[in-house]
Amino acid sequence: MNYKVMTAEEAAAYVNNGDIIGFSGFTPAGCPKDVPTAIAARAEAEHAAGREFKIGMYTGASTGGSLDGALAKANAILFRTPYQSNKDLRTRLNAQEAHYFDMHLSHLAQELRYGFMPKPKFAIVEACSISDDGKIVPTSGVGILPTICRLADHIIVELNAAHPAELCGMHDIYEPLDPPCREAIPVYKPSDRCGKPYVQVDPKKILCVVHTNRENEVGGFAAVDEVTAKIGKNVANFLAAEIKAGRIPASFLPIQSGVGNIANAVLAELGANPDIPPFEMYTEVIQDAVIGLMEEGHCKFASGCSLTVSNPVLQEIYSKLDFFKERVVLRPQEISNNPEVARRLGLITINTALEADIFGNVNSTHVLGTKMMNGIGGSCDFTRNAYISIFTTPSTAKDGKISAIVPYVSHVDQSEHSVKILITEHGVADLRGKSPIQRANEIINNCVAPEYKELLREYLAKAPLAHTPMNLDNCFAMHKAFAETGDMHNAKF
Repeated sequence: MNYKVMTAEEAAAYVNNGDIIGFSGFTPAGCPKDVPTAIAARAEAEHAAGREFKIGMYTGASTGGSLDGALAKANAILFRTPYQSNKDLRTRLNAQEAHYFDMHLSHLAQELRYGFMPKPKFAIVEACSISDDGKIVPTSGVGILPTICRLADHIIVELNAAHPAELCGMHDIYEPLDPPCREAIPVYKPSDRCGKPYVQVDPKKILCVVHTNRENEVGGFAAVDEVTAKIGKNVANFLAAEIKAGRIPASFLPIQSGVGNIANAVLAELGANPDIPPFEMYTEVIQDAVIGLMEEGHCKFASGCSLTVSNPVLQEIYSKLDFFKERVVLRPQEISNNPEVARRLGLITINTALEADIFGNVNSTHVLGTKMMNGIGGSCDFTRNAYISIFTTPSTAKDGKISAIVPYVSHVDQSEHSVKILITEHGVADLRGKSPIQRANEIINNCVAPEYKELLREYLAKAPLAHTPMNLDNCFAMHKAFAETGDMHNAKF
């Protein structure tokens, strides 16, 4: 290998205050670790000397503690996009100590190429192999890797020995042309490949290689409990009924699933339901549950942007690479989340709501409309273009003191026009072909926790007679009651 080899600290010394960096990976999968941590240490030293040091950050999605966490703790973030899930970073964002703009994940790469945002000076990327002529093979996640490598002046490669070079062949790297020259993305089924198994870069741009040996920092998900199991069963039973009714083809359709314990529960129930045939996935995050379903024969193929799995499961994959390379492909998020492809494939999309209202609007991002949790991620990319869009949520939170179904959401991420099905542990609300008042009754009757049904019916009864019966004086009364008393049961209409 002809590239200059450096320590993480030596590589970090090239980064200066105000520089903009693009990072590889998607979730903690495929993210660099040592160089970002060294940049954070550099920031702390600069701050201690009384000098300003902050960087602009583009990532694929959330990252690990060695990237978002370290830089947030060091107060080294000038701005950040498009998605995050780190508690220290969340604290900075909500204290307005770092600027954050929430974006659809499928949009970021193209908007960088369009020049809508500042060009990155550095691309810091994790790889399992790199050739002398600039072929970079990603590890377990891709994100915006090809675009940041194209745009950046300099590329720093973390060559991570924890990921085998034999991963080459699992990735499908395709970057579409920009308008007016863009062509259709040639993906007609989840297993189609349209690109290369590596990212080709100009080797002259590779500033250095940093050797590492670090596992992914993917945290565990909560175990399936009674509530999430009921939600999963409700989703599986609904889809089985749709097949029986002829509204979904008997051969079934590809699944897109969000990330988290509810998504894992839903996938497990899909695999366990005898009326759901073996299925394919076209999604962004491939989780532990998908790998188990694949080994059991319930999931035939999975296309995603990352292997966001626990480290024991990742080692299981690496020990059976021949098996999984025939059944898994990892793509840039511009392709994995692409609305054109989602609409063409007829995806059944299953995502999680933070809260929903009685008319079908969904809030995925903000607590009480103000405090950012994580971000919209790819949920809008998929929901708006789904064959059937499903949102799931437990009906209550905080020991029942919060109802996940409210008169009006405190922040709108998915409008009533895109949300077709709402599912809680209590049941299914089918919102297709229904007016606002019909949707409200459907949701209250089928999805709301029993102790909140009468409260929401009272709200509707006192709302003005209108196409959308919204009472502007009371639509946030439940949020206000929680903010003032810690319990939505105390709401007064």
